[in-house]
Amino acid sequence: MKSPIRVGIAGYGIVGQRRQVCVDGTPDASLVAVCDQRLSNAGELDGGVKCFSDYKELLNQSLDAVIVCMPNDIAPEVTNASLDSGRHVFCEKPPGKSSTDVEMARRLEAENPTLKLMYGFNHRYHHSVQDALRIVRSGELGRIISLRGIYGKSKIITFNQTDWRTKREISGGGVLLDQGIHMVDLMRLFAGEFKEVSSFISNEFWGYDVEDNAYALMQTSDGIVAMLHSSATQWRHQFRLEINLEKGGLILSGILSGSKSYGAETLKVIYADVDSDNGDPKEVVTRYNHDPSWDFEIREFISCVIERRPVVNSSSEDALKTMQLVEQIYKADKEWSRRFHLC
Repeated sequence: MKSPIRVGIAGYGIVGQRRQVCVDGTPDASLVAVCDQRLSNAGELDGGVKCFSDYKELLNQSLDAVIVCMPNDIAPEVTNASLDSGRHVFCEKPPGKSSTDVEMARRLEAENPTLKLMYGFNHRYHHSVQDALRIVRSGELGRIISLRGIYGKSKIITFNQTDWRTKREISGGGVLLDQGIHMVDLMRLFAGEFKEVSSFISNEFWGYDVEDNAYALMQTSDGIVAMLHSSATQWRHQFRLEINLEKGGLILSGILSGSKSYGAETLKVIYADVDSDNGDPKEVVTRYNHDPSWDFEIREFISCVIERRPVVNSSSEDALKTMQLVEQIYKADKEWSRRFHLC
């Protein structure tokens, strides 16, 4: 029997602790050590897991892989140091403050082709998203015409998160980079790459130096149009992605999350018959009552490590292109771009 993959977690806050549950539930992985600036050096957690206050001490341990759950300003540094020391890396989203951060990680990945690098675009692993993707790729509803997406919460800081998300020098951006990046990534997943982007970015409500609303209109080279609203003034939390196709549509509504504030996760499949349904087509609705997405993505990461196969979902290329699209949205608003020197 092969020894389990020895895992370290860099950043032991809410997300890091949730990732520990995923590792503990993966038979082929074993948590060896964690680090967080709030922990005392050379201590131990229950079960003999070592803990440190500095990620450099973590990397001195005998590890095969590192899960990075750090703020945006330091996550790239920890990712790069882990790769440079010969460890496989799973890094939470966003992958950094800018696409430049991802480019450096990709260079190290290319220099170490046996190492696996994967990013935590968790929404790809929700059952509703996977079922919708299967329908789109089957072609049964024809090609995609357009997408509309809303992802919003009531504040930039919610659910006992720390205030670093409001500080541009640490976060790199506001609600679009922190939460809306999931919707950006899903739109890319379904429609491909967007070439033309228009936007309006605002921070007029909360008044931080990061955005509290981002509105974007985007188009692919083959004519698929997407409308996106990422918001921190959505008083009733909302996740909704509408995909309009030639023969019907898909509506993903609600997302199962730790907060339970986005409502039931459902997928509505619409079967259009424009000659007879008079705008009231047949619909089939599936409701999802369990969220295995966190476990699924860690198990896929560990599987890629063990089986030595390429990361094809939430890869570094996905991370780079999603970050580049987020930057396009920021820069498309000329006033926002001038104000924060994004050109």
